Amino acid sequence: MADPRWLSPAEQSAWRAHLAAHRLLTHRLDRELQEHGLSFNDYEILVNLSESPERRMRMSDLADATIQSRSRLSHQISRMEAAGLVTRENCEDDRRGTFAVLTGEGWDTIQRVAPDHVAGVRRHFIDLLTPAQVAELEEIYTPVIAKLQGK
Repeated sequence: MADPRWLSPAEQSAWRAHLAAHRLLTHRLDRELQEHGLSFNDYEILVNLSESPERRMRMSDLADATIQSRSRLSHQISRMEAAGLVTRENCEDDRRGTFAVLTGEGWDTIQRVAPDHVAGVRRHFIDLLTPAQVAELEEIYTPVIAKLQGK
């Protein structure tokens, strides 16, 4: 087995900065969403459903979109159902398939919470960068995302 290609000091510093920024930002945004009774994962599910046709998604597609296992998503949807934010519906053309569907309460919640969440994203991330840096981040992360998604 070949020796690993160790990270240079600059590469290691960049990698650790990325990890720290991601963890700190996600933690902060999650704490802010908890003030609205939501977790970061709840919010991500509500966003995906709110942006989908008929505000519904197959559970398998929602699991893929939120990068969760199907069993973890199922537990999460159960909690969100209990809160009145989503419901499940059977898929008529695939007896094994199930849809997660945004309820009226879920829609009201995302509309109420989204402005505060976006303000937090701006305050803790976007507004700390120049427009050129924002464009660079997209340019940097696009090939990483494509590689990890197998594209």
